[in-house]
Amino acid sequence: MAIYQPQALLADHGPGAWSAPVPITYDQRDVLLYAVGVGCSDLRFVYEGHPQFAVFPTFAIRWGSAGLTLDPVALPPSPGPMTIDAERCIELLAPLPLSGTVTVRSRLLAVHPRGKGGAFVEFESEVLDAAGQACVRMFTGLFRRGVARLGDIEPFEGRGHSRSTRLVVPERAPDVDVAVTIPLNQAQLYRLSGDYNPLHIDPAAARTGGFDQPILHGLCTYGHCGQMLLDALCDGDPTRFGSLQVRFSSPVLPGDKLQVVGWHDGPGRLLFEARVGDRTVVSNATFTYR
Repeated sequence: MAIYQPQALLADHGPGAWSAPVPITYDQRDVLLYAVGVGCSDLRFVYEGHPQFAVFPTFAIRWGSAGLTLDPVALPPSPGPMTIDAERCIELLAPLPLSGTVTVRSRLLAVHPRGKGGAFVEFESEVLDAAGQACVRMFTGLFRRGVARLGDIEPFEGRGHSRSTRLVVPERAPDVDVAVTIPLNQAQLYRLSGDYNPLHIDPAAARTGGFDQPILHGLCTYGHCGQMLLDALCDGDPTRFGSLQVRFSSPVLPGDKLQVVGWHDGPGRLLFEARVGDRTVVSNATFTYR
């Protein structure tokens, strides 16, 4: 069994050191492909000729932990089918350039045992534009369920301060209720943005990961939630996007009807859940907006 030694990566208190910034270059095609991959149909995000053409606010979420190299002895790598997104948060500080090169730096925040033979690993990342201005701040929580096989991580003592919190939604009718049916080829399309984890396309890899069939990328579900809420609360205006935080509770499948229900929690803040039928697929979620 794998032995995690997070004390070798983190001090007893506080986060790890920032990585050296790494450049990431993207072009107009990348921006368009991502928007279509998360279900956007608003011309502001899918047509480069629109007078208000913009990068969709969650575009950078794919770069969480970029630049961070971890000690493979202290934190052994997990194969794709056994590593799943657990929690994600993006905070938009300034609009991303329509194309070009940005830099990303990341740091390890925490490593904690989770469930039977699993590890919850948390990262923080920042995206800076060419002038050095911070455009995006992100938090990433990954659930590593094994190194060679499911549940093969030995018990260990956690390190670092976890950002994971529990939110409870009100017991009343929601203020926001929107839904969309996920196209059958959505995972095949979203993966072209760069997430080639076979868990989302290969039935054999899905079975290795403990699923009956390929599941939708968590970050694709994340993008769908973002675009539905931006449309419902901000008339699709990307300049009003503040932050989007979620916990992935259950997988979404291509063809599912994804419903987002939310409750106002003060000015510019919404608590929400996403559901497929009577099953909660996104919980502990907030959306803030201007």
